[in-house]
Amino acid sequence: MTLLQALWMAILQGVAELFPVSSLGHAVIVPALLGWHIDQAAPEFLAFLVVLYLGTAAALLLYFWRDWFGLAQAALGAGHAEAVAENRRLLGLIIVATIPAIIVGFAFERALRHLFGSLAIAAGFLIVNGLVLFAAERLKRKGGRSLDGLTWSGAFAIGVWQCTAFIPGISRSGATMAGGLLAGMHHRDAARFSFLIATPVIGGAAVLEIPKLLSHPGAGLGSIAWIAGAAAAISAFGRTAFLMRYFRDHELAALDPFAFYCWVAGTTSLMLLVI
Repeated sequence: MTLLQALWMAILQGVAELFPVSSLGHAVIVPALLGWHIDQAAPEFLAFLVVLYLGTAAALLLYFWRDWFGLAQAALGAGHAEAVAENRRLLGLIIVATIPAIIVGFAFERALRHLFGSLAIAAGFLIVNGLVLFAAERLKRKGGRSLDGLTWSGAFAIGVWQCTAFIPGISRSGATMAGGLLAGMHHRDAARFSFLIATPVIGGAAVLEIPKLLSHPGAGLGSIAWIAGAAAAISAFGRTAFLMRYFRDHELAALDPFAFYCWVAGTTSLMLLVI
């Protein structure tokens, strides 16, 4: 992989991971559309993607630093009692929502790995992702509430939704936002919780996969991957700021434009690459 290709993938990752359109699906489809000769099933390619995810996680940590600082204070018991209680509850919700992904990731990592290079699966599930977003807008509860009203069962359900993103074409942020809407949250709060629970999941993936990148010096991805990771962080920070403003200003059918995009992109990819 050349540096230019890696940077292109990084910018794409920073956008698609946070926009509910599946970064993993785009990582499979876009190189094929552009005619790049990349072995997407190779262990080092998956590790390269994880470095991009790590850049995205860094951007999320920076954007939501006040949230994470408050959570860290609460874990240590520092601050006013009311704030500590509120942040400890939020930390507990994040942990509960993360548990399903940890279980599924460890149990089915080998079984899911062969899906990463499949164009048909990525394109097909991109269409499914659009259906999920479209349906969530119509099945969401009326009179959405804030993150303070999220229940423990609601957080766990969002975590289960997050597990669907192990399939290329299904968006992690899209699935968790859909779960948040179904749990009764406003779009902005559903997005905020989605971005908060992304950090531990991405961090866990990095712990597993980055050593594999470091063990493949001959692949030529080492320095390129870290440069691309920094580019992904810059791209992701801008997209996070945009989306939080977007969901603040658009409460009605806010996910519909992303659903329409997924249908068009998935259908076009199937026609050009598979059929």
